[in-house]
Amino acid sequence: MKKVVLSIVMVLALTLSFTSCRETKEKTEDTVENAEKAADDAANTVEDTAEKAKDAAEETADDLKEAGEEMAKDAKDAVDGAVEDAKEAGKDAIDKAKKAGEDAVDKAKEKGSKELDKAADKIKGN
Repeated sequence: MKKVVLSIVMVLALTLSFTSCRETKEKTEDTVENAEKAADDAANTVEDTAEKAKDAAEETADDLKEAGEEMAKDAKDAVDGAVEDAKEAGKDAIDKAKKAGEDAVDKAKEKGSKELDKAADKIKGN
């Protein structure tokens, strides 16, 4: 009887050991699968983040390029405006100088004419 009881205990112990090992193996396989999924998810997240960073950098570069072009256009417009203002100021100065010269010539003619008339009157009066 002792042998039978010991045999039964031994069989139960072996059964529990095999069951326990089987469960451990299944848990290990689940853990490995979960770790693989987590690694894949992490890799995908890194890829997505890198792609977003690249897109943001490209967008920033485009924005900077557009801003530079806009600044260049504004600078060109400012220079063109300054050139036009300088041309207009030069034209106004020339017109004023021309008018002053014409006024001076007219005054000189008028004065010369008066002096000529005086000289003619003096000749007639003599």
